[in-house]
Parts: sequence; C-alpha cells; structure tokens
Amino acid sequence: MNASASSVHRSPRENAIRYDAKRDLFWLVLRPWVFLSRFLELLGAFLFLLFTLLTNGSSKDEKIQKDIGIQLLNTLTNLGPCFIKLGQALSTRPDLVNRHWLDELTQLQDNLPSFKHEIALQIIEEDLGAKAGQLFEDFPETPCAAASLGQVYKARLHGNCWVAVKVQRPDLVFLLRRDLVIIRMFCVLFSPFLPLNLGFGLGEIIDEFGKSLFLEIDYLEEANNAERFSRLFADNPAVTVPRVERLLSSRRVITTSWIDGTKLGDREELEKNNLDCSSLIRTGVTSGIQQLLEFGYFHADPHPGNLFALSGKSGDFGHLAYVDFGMMDYISDIDRLTLTGAIVHLINRDFDLLAKDFQSLGFLSSDFDLKSIVPALEEVLGDAIGESVTSFNFKVITDRFSELMFDYPFRVPARFALIIRAVVSQEGLALKLDPDFKIVGVAYPYVAKRLLAADTIEMIEILLGIIFDKHGNLRLDRIENLLDTLIQDSQSPALEIVPITGAGIKLILGKEGLYLRRRLLMTLIKNDRLNTSDLASLVGLIRRKFGINLKSKISQVFVQDVM
Repeated sequence: MNASASSVHRSPRENAIRYDAKRDLFWLVLRPWVFLSRFLELLGAFLFLLFTLLTNGSSKDEKIQKDIGIQLLNTLTNLGPCFIKLGQALSTRPDLVNRHWLDELTQLQDNLPSFKHEIALQIIEEDLGAKAGQLFEDFPETPCAAASLGQVYKARLHGNCWVAVKVQRPDLVFLLRRDLVIIRMFCVLFSPFLPLNLGFGLGEIIDEFGKSLFLEIDYLEEANNAERFSRLFADNPAVTVPRVERLLSSRRVITTSWIDGTKLGDREELEKNNLDCSSLIRTGVTSGIQQLLEFGYFHADPHPGNLFALSGKSGDFGHLAYVDFGMMDYISDIDRLTLTGAIVHLINRDFDLLAKDFQSLGFLSSDFDLKSIVPALEEVLGDAIGESVTSFNFKVITDRFSELMFDYPFRVPARFALIIRAVVSQEGLALKLDPDFKIVGVAYPYVAKRLLAADTIEMIEILLGIIFDKHGNLRLDRIENLLDTLIQDSQSPALEIVPITGAGIKLILGKEGLYLRRRLLMTLIKNDRLNTSDLASLVGLIRRKFGINLKSKISQVFVQDVM
C-alpha cells in the first residue's frame, strides 16, 4: 500500500441502525409522501406481473416462458434490495421455479447493475479516511461483481496480494426501512387469506428477515462473522474462508483475501474445470449440517454466488470456499439436540417422538393433544421416506407439510425462519447440480457419526433411544442401520469406519459410556437369569462391520462396573 495501515484514519460514524418494526412503522407514517408513492409503485409492479402470469404462465412456448423470466428478473431488480433477496432465494429452487425463469433469476446472485464508481470511491474515502489510490497499490475503475447490497472490486495491495473490496450501496438504511414496513404490512393484512395455516407467525418471520438484513449491512459485524466462521472450520481442509483485512474495513467497506475459484452454480463450468460435483455437494451439505447441529452458528445465505469450488479433494470431500458472511444466525443447544433427535426419529419412523420434537421446537403449541397428529405424521411423512433414507428430501417435507398445516395448528417459529431458508437454499443448490440429490441421505450419516461418537449426556440419551426399545431390549436392526448408513455411497468405506471405530470404542469403554454399559447389563439380566444372546449378537455385528473383536474388552469393563 502507498499509505501505511497504521496511518489510516477512521472518521467517526454513528452506530448502525437496527431493525425495529414499530419504530420504522411510525417513521414511515410520518412520511406519507414516501409511503404512498412506494405503495403505488409496488402495487402497479405486482399487478402487472400477476396479469402476465395469469395470461401466459401456463404456456408451453419456451420463448414466452423465457420472456416471463426476464420480466420477473427486471421487476425484482427494479424494486430494490428486499425484493432482490427474495429473488435470490427463489433462484436456488429448481424444483419450485420454472427452469426458464430460473436461468434469469440466477443473475440476481451477483450480476446486478452496479452503482456509480465515483460514489464507491467517496464511500471508501469517508469510511477509511483516505482515497482508494492511497490505500491500494492497484484499484480498478469498475467492479467485478455487483450484488443486492454492495459491489465488489478486485484490488491489489502489495506484490501479488489480491483482495476483494466490497462497498455498500448508497442509502440502504432508508430503502430497507421503507420496504420492510410495507412488506410487513402486506403480510399481516393478507396472511389470513393464505392457504397455509401460518397465521400470526408471518409477521414475526418478516421481523426476523428485517433484523438479518440490517445486520447484513453492518460490515464490521460481517468481519466478526467471517473470523468466527473461519475458526470453526480451521481444522477442515475442505472448507476455506477468506481472511479479513481489518485495517481496510468499516461499516460500509469490507476487504478480504481474494478467492480464486469457480462459482458453485454451473455444472458445466465445474466439469470444464475438472471439479467433481458430487464431492462438492457432499462438502456443502455436510458443512451446512455441521453448522446447524454441531456449531450452532450457520451461514444463512448459501446461494451459488456465495460459494466457490476450489481445486483438490480431501477424501470424498471437494474443496469449497464460503464468502459473504453478512447473513449469519445462531441456533440454541436445546434446538440443536432436538433437531438431531428429530432426524433420528424420522428415519426410524418414531412418529410419536417426532410429534414431541415438533412441540418442543415450537411448531405445535404446548397444550396441543399430540395423539391426534401422530397418525397424520405417519401417513404423510412415512410415505415420503419410502424404503430407504436416500429416497427422502426437504422438498418432499415442505410439500407434505403444506397438507398438514392446512388441517393442524402448525406454525413456523420466527427463530426458524433463517434456518429453513439456509436448508432450502442448500438443498436447492445441490438439486441444481444433481437433480437426484436427497439431503437427508447426506444428513443422516453425519448424525450417525455424531451419535456413535457421542461426547455429551444429551447425545448419549439420543443414542440410547435408538438402540433400546421401550422394554430395554437391544434394537439390533437399528444399530445395523446406523452402521450401514456410515458407509453408504462412500468411495472410501475404510476411511469412514476407522475414526468411528475409535470413537465407538472410546465411548463404550470410557467414563461417558457408564450409563450405556449399565443399560447393556440390564439386557443381559432378565427375569433374574443371564441372557447373553443379545450381547453376542451385538458383538458379532460389530465384528462384521469393523473387523475387530471387542468381546474381551467389553466384558472386562462390565465386570468393573458391577464391582
């Protein structure tokens, strides 16, 4: 840099404005000229779009469908950031959106119109205290990408040290406050007429969306998010996170190391660069599940513009880079454990326990009688599972639940709005690369590994719920299913088994496995008689799957427990 980092002056800025539905409604009511003009603009745009869909939406003519996609793209682009975000979410759902429209909507990810270069330079100077020409050895005159909330420049610091400089669009606080108030107003007014039983929860979902957007335009918050995310994946060679240049970042400007990769959205481009789509999907989905069920901190906007494929592989996992950490969220420990248990209960068809999971997560009220919904869950979700885990995906869940939500008091808790968005976006991206992809088929093996390497009392409780029935008998069929799940579709089964073998031995023989060993002892002693058939079957199963003999070691530890 021409100017040393230590000499960069930061002009003081007031704290970033946060989202507040009541305050922002009052703010807009006091500006009726702003409200009325925007309301009429939105009404006109959507009425025109609705007329087009009603007249031509069912046409089989590819040109007509492509024209509708272009109109949809232009409408959302012209309406601004809030609506562009909606279009980005739709662009990851090839199973929900006409493929001709999808081709156009993918341009919303990072191919939007840029704002004036002079304004970007002015924002850089105001926030970083010096001109771009002083801060960077080389700063281009045009951005390399423009997204919904900012545009990105590929600049050079010293030598060949290339960085990505993201500059925020002007007047974002005003635009977001205005549109969120009107969107929330529309949702609250029209939610009673929606075919789904979402009811009063829809306004809360919009509030969560608003809070996340206002956090997303605070680039200092994004820098914190990126560094935390990087620490979580520090030991994972398959996941790369760009480094934040703190001295060249502010609330409206963020500078990170440049990621030189291929966008994870075009299968042909990936194959052209000799990148394996299946291994990349495995990394993307597994890391997404890990964020939700292990870290409790997740990237809530994993659309193709925010994910890059890198060269190389680590076992069955392709190398992937995440960018843009503006939209992040947390999930509580209680919710993480409940979700883990819900996946297990779903796969094992324990629909009574699954109903309790929905109640614990807030999808059903605490006073609702679960007996009436268990048969419905079994009918709707049981058919969706089919004969194997790999026949199930999240799209099936959402379709089937639309039936349940019409007849039962299901509602989406506000805290799950971004979680659902993240999962839907992740699966939509995977489906775009592989139409036969099934998300639960990847998620369940991860859950199985976590359970067999259980390191907390809560995880051990979930494991016990799988391997013992309500009478205390071993469920060898479920144990075998759990073990088989670990190596399904794996190109290197041995690599899958080795770490789990070690973790399983540690669990069974270690202090944490005391409760598990005692439950196994109870299965040995029935009606005051010694019954070793179940244990012998378990040992035989482990020997077949892992190729090791645990009989003497387990027996030794059991004797110690009894003593």
